Amino acid sequence: MKLKNIAILTFALILADQILKIWVKTNMCIDEAIMVVPDWFQLRFIENNGAAFGMQISSAGSFDWGKLMLSLFRMVMIGLLSYYIHYLNRRKEKTPKGVMVCLAMILAGAIGNLLDSMFYGLIFTQSTPLTVATLGEGYSTFMMGKVVDMFYFPLFQWNSVPSWLNFLVDHNNYFFGAIFNLADAYISCAVVYLLAFHYRFFQD
Repeated sequence: MKLKNIAILTFALILADQILKIWVKTNMCIDEAIMVVPDWFQLRFIENNGAAFGMQISSAGSFDWGKLMLSLFRMVMIGLLSYYIHYLNRRKEKTPKGVMVCLAMILAGAIGNLLDSMFYGLIFTQSTPLTVATLGEGYSTFMMGKVVDMFYFPLFQWNSVPSWLNFLVDHNNYFFGAIFNLADAYISCAVVYLLAFHYRFFQD
């Protein structure tokens, strides 16, 4: 797969992620929900300071060092992944297209969430449960923006959850209560596909 095609795919995935996030950010209040499929699929707007699927990173003090470290980690991983894609394209002619597509998805996901952290705090006003954000005076500084999440699938309630499985449910005991975005989905789907169908390639 040519690097040009990988670059186009990566850019298209990032663009789709950012268009959806910006639409949600500028049209919905915090915790507002749009029922796409009742009792199954919602667009529910939340923001988070942490990692994928709304997970939070705590930080002591007034400066969010945890968020900064996560952003720096993403930048390092983006650089390494970009180099690895270039390496596979030049050195391994038999690299399956599926591997290259999945690596492009992971790269796009990492860049998509990093863009939120880098710029959203600078260009958008604060989102609240009562007000919709607009372009204008930022609510934070460079690298301190919040990541926009919106996909929510409250599949079914699990009322007797063992304590060691609490991470699988939300505060209403809905199984897989995580709210996530397109960038998270890119990364998760790509990793599952690689582990299921291309683990031998990476072993070799």
